[in-house]
Amino acid sequence: MDKDDQSAVIVARVREAAAAHTPLIISGSGSKNFLGRRVTGIPLAVGGHRGILHYVPEELVLSARAGTPLADIETALTARGQMLAFEPPYFDTTATLGGTIAANLSGPRRAYAGAARDFVLGCHLVNGKGEILHFGGEVMKNVAGYDLSRLMAGAFGTLGVLLDISLKVLPRSETDTTLIFERDETSAIELMNRWASRPLPLSATAWSDGRLYVRLSGPAPAIAAAAAGLSGEHLPQAEEFWRDLREHTSPFFTDPRPLWRLALPSTAAPLALDGPEIVTWGGAQRWVKTGVPADRVRACAAAAGGHATLFRPARGALPAEAPFAPLTPALHHLHQRLKAAFDPAGILNPGRLYAGI
Repeated sequence: MDKDDQSAVIVARVREAAAAHTPLIISGSGSKNFLGRRVTGIPLAVGGHRGILHYVPEELVLSARAGTPLADIETALTARGQMLAFEPPYFDTTATLGGTIAANLSGPRRAYAGAARDFVLGCHLVNGKGEILHFGGEVMKNVAGYDLSRLMAGAFGTLGVLLDISLKVLPRSETDTTLIFERDETSAIELMNRWASRPLPLSATAWSDGRLYVRLSGPAPAIAAAAAGLSGEHLPQAEEFWRDLREHTSPFFTDPRPLWRLALPSTAAPLALDGPEIVTWGGAQRWVKTGVPADRVRACAAAAGGHATLFRPARGALPAEAPFAPLTPALHHLHQRLKAAFDPAGILNPGRLYAGI
């Protein structure tokens, strides 16, 4: 018997909770517990359900149990010259695959390679009735109708307990180089958008404090030619820079004020908010440290054509009651219907995303 296969235990716990209408708090390693609203209930630890199940480098496919540490997966991929192209943040060395997919977290490469959900091929999960459901498969052309496996990315465990996930992986870049340009925010946003329309091997961009950082990834000759054409200053220790940005360990993130994540059109103008800012994903993601009231932050994001999420509250503050952007009535109704279909008793991470869902 595989001691790391805890699917039977998880199914039994969910069925017991459903029968008793007892809320469950799903947690792998706890590295993403700061995200979303506070949940009350009985802990359901799934971090012990781990292990790589199937890895075929030639097919660019890997399947692993949800509790598998990201570090184990990336070690296996690196040994075969491959990677998780969405460059997931860990936020803790114990981070697991399930928590990463449940939160749909992607790193600096997201704008040029795709989001976490774009690489999900299939999954097994336990719904709120204690049934094991299987969606998708292990090839890209596996979907007839709705792609429900990708629906789990960003659901924060409110629709099901992930058991295992199949992912598309990609070859690692032959080489990377990062260039720096002295630019104000407006011209940096304009440049990022202009470069995105050209056949450049972009893999990450970021602007902060008057400096624009551009990472190029691919075959060495192509990188050398692109770097020469852009004429920026080369950044030493670039890998450390992008890791600190991805993991929120750079000095910007030590500011005690609330951390807001704004998703905007890439061409949106600089924001009129008080506080330091980092612009990433070619202009489409803005990290802002500000004490401005939440309604003003959200109004500013909406005016620019996007929305705002309170990613982390102020240091020492309690979790926010409404960290995510409010839903329209139509979307709220859709979320309620999905919750009722997957979790009729409402026991799986209830309220983690929105009150009553």
